[in-house]
Amino acid sequence: MIKSELVQILATRNSHLYHRDVENIVNAVLDEISKALAEGNRVELRGFGAFSVKHRPARSGRNPRTGESVSVEEKWVPFFKTGKELRERLNPEG
Repeated sequence: MIKSELVQILATRNSHLYHRDVENIVNAVLDEISKALAEGNRVELRGFGAFSVKHRPARSGRNPRTGESVSVEEKWVPFFKTGKELRERLNPEG
């Protein structure tokens, strides 16, 4: 699912809202999540999961085409851990 599909589904389910308002709401939520992560904060959506940022230190890597050794700079990467309810929904028992 892409963002425009999500907006369309939410707009259909909430016919009392204008499509552009739903789009603004979805963008606002995603912007706030991105902003919190950029500030180094954790974002938890109970039952769904938690977004956080992990540090990857600098390391020596390899160019897969040439086999040449290259240095990879340190970086911060987003990380998502699923919540219990989402895991159970994806892996129903029996």
